[in-house]
Amino acid sequence: MMEFATTQSPVASEVFASVALFVISVIVLLILRHYLPLRTTPAYLLVPIFFALCLPASMVLLVPIDLASSAMVDDIDARGIWLERGPLRICWRIAYWLTFCLTWFIIPILGEYSDSGYRDPQAKFRDSLRANAQYYAVVFGSGFIGLLYVLWSYGGFSESLKSTVMALAYCWGLILAIYLMGHGLVAIPRRLFRNADISGRLRRIQTQAPKVYDQMEDAQMNLDDLEMQVAELSKRSKTGTAKNFQDWIEELVDLTNIPESQLASTSGAVRGSGEYIRTKLPTVITEKYMADLTRQLIRAKHARSRYTSDWNRLLHDAVRTQAIIDSVASKRLDLGVPSPNSGFWDRHSPLTPYTRFLYHYYVLPYFNLAFGGLLALASACIVWSEVVKGIFPVLSVIRYSVVHHNVGDKGQIGLAGQAIAALWMVYMCAAALISITEVKVWRGRALVRRNTAPESAFWYASQVARLSVPLTYNFMTFLGVVYKDTVFYDFLGQLINLTPLGKWFDYLFPALILVPVCFTLFGLYGKIQRALGFGVDVLDTLESDDEFGANFGTGTWREGRDLIERELNGSSAAIRGGRRSHYTDSSSPSQPRAAPILTIRANSTPYPLPGNPTTPIATSPNLRPLANTSARRVGTASRQVTLASEDDDENFFEALGHRLKNTIDTIDKPKWLTDIPKPKWMGGDNNTGGSGAGSGGNGNENFSDIRRWFGGGAGGGGGNSSGGGGRIRL
Repeated sequence: MMEFATTQSPVASEVFASVALFVISVIVLLILRHYLPLRTTPAYLLVPIFFALCLPASMVLLVPIDLASSAMVDDIDARGIWLERGPLRICWRIAYWLTFCLTWFIIPILGEYSDSGYRDPQAKFRDSLRANAQYYAVVFGSGFIGLLYVLWSYGGFSESLKSTVMALAYCWGLILAIYLMGHGLVAIPRRLFRNADISGRLRRIQTQAPKVYDQMEDAQMNLDDLEMQVAELSKRSKTGTAKNFQDWIEELVDLTNIPESQLASTSGAVRGSGEYIRTKLPTVITEKYMADLTRQLIRAKHARSRYTSDWNRLLHDAVRTQAIIDSVASKRLDLGVPSPNSGFWDRHSPLTPYTRFLYHYYVLPYFNLAFGGLLALASACIVWSEVVKGIFPVLSVIRYSVVHHNVGDKGQIGLAGQAIAALWMVYMCAAALISITEVKVWRGRALVRRNTAPESAFWYASQVARLSVPLTYNFMTFLGVVYKDTVFYDFLGQLINLTPLGKWFDYLFPALILVPVCFTLFGLYGKIQRALGFGVDVLDTLESDDEFGANFGTGTWREGRDLIERELNGSSAAIRGGRRSHYTDSSSPSQPRAAPILTIRANSTPYPLPGNPTTPIATSPNLRPLANTSARRVGTASRQVTLASEDDDENFFEALGHRLKNTIDTIDKPKWLTDIPKPKWMGGDNNTGGSGAGSGGNGNENFSDIRRWFGGGAGGGGGNSSGGGGRIRL
């Protein structure tokens, strides 16, 4: 073990480390302020999240200091920031064990506590323990298997139970870190390259618009359903078992946005999709029911806030990108009055309209290309170092970029090596953490500016804490034998190498980073999804993986363009308000409205709805109805989506048949196929060519169409006299 030099005092290094730690704390507070309202957020939420972010960030500072302290150069002037071995060990113990407790115990319990719908703190705590029981059962079960393996391979626990727990926690975190980092190493440079193309950026925004708009509409309708359920519950607050929860019900009413007049006149009408109209309120109102309703209502409000924020951000990006494209002719870019939520640079920009045009149209795209190329090279170096570190460690590129001085078999690290090591760690952590925001997670967790849900904030903070230690130690293994002299290796590394499985796992498993890298680089996520017919994306990104992207089937870029223009013209708000009031007023207590059934009527005039706009954008023929939307494309010129009252009792095979039929019917046939005449036994006329759609006669002459044997209509568009009338149930 290398001894520390005593010819230089570490006072200056201690001062620098203290100042750097203070700067990290300030940055973490600014991040919390961006996503959470600091004044109204309770302390039990702010304090754990602050430490869960600050401690992992401090490891980026501790690693270079530990490396320079263990491999100090002989030249005093070239020495970097270093500390004595005792203070370093104390810092590592504090950072590791606080992070460990936050990750596995404190944050999971507090997260479920904040998500619980109970009012009493003791009841919320018990509900949190019940929710985490399954999680802890899996954790302790895996730990028990690991203990058996250590006992079998090592012959006992000479290194105590603590070493086994630390090694198992590291292995689980490394699996998650390698997958997320592999995706981020490709996603970050790709995003920079794509943002350099201004026209392509606008096209991707327009392609994403239908999906984001649908999510916002669905979230609003779900919230409307829950609010109307609360309204129905408030009418029973003074009778029966609901009388015991009268104060609780009044608090729920205060959380809703239902006017007093509508609250008094509502009788079974549901403003949303009608899901809860079939679910009557239970006869006996229990505490568990009230807690579930409270939890669902709070989640729905945060979901509405999340998707509304996404839609507003998409509109802002679309307007800004369109303004940059339109400024090419005049060479002057005027972005208008900045909003209160704009950044400091936007609100106090010294640029003139001409210099602003040069910056956004020339400087920024070329900077994105150059910086994206630099990060792509860095990603290639990280992937290469991961692959060769276990077999040929001398070929690691990161090793030679950090260790600049070689004295015999030992390497030495100076101030320049410390700075480069910190940059490598920041990029690796950024790649993993950015991937967390793109992975679809349960409960719709998301980071929302100034309005992040408490449970979501706890979950993301726990992921940051969980990934910090594996990424830190994984980076140190790039440096060859130098890292074995560090305090961190004495504290954690030798415990990971306690068994042969742990040693080989640490060296060989990171080579599997090629799997997420290849999947992201070649867009295999979307290809596999479309090939297997899965309806769930693993990754939810704004950038498409290929020509169609991960949002294939949710709408074209023309439809997104029309949606954005209609929203900016103020038409979409009128549609939403009019449609919602129309649904509410049309319901009655005697005939409650069932779940919506989409009905397509060919060659018919659109039905008027309250608030239907008259602008040409709203009646664009490019808008097409989709089965998974919430009546967003109501009022198109060629088709009309209406709501019909039918029982949605189809089974899996019927739904699959309907989807296949609708998919085949919407495929554009090639010209050579449409010229083939349809035989008489299929409802066509051999004497007429080009009747690919059965247009050779009127609807009354095509009763021999074979499609009617399988439930299809005979008339292809000439009339509605045959069965079905053009109604397709989606």
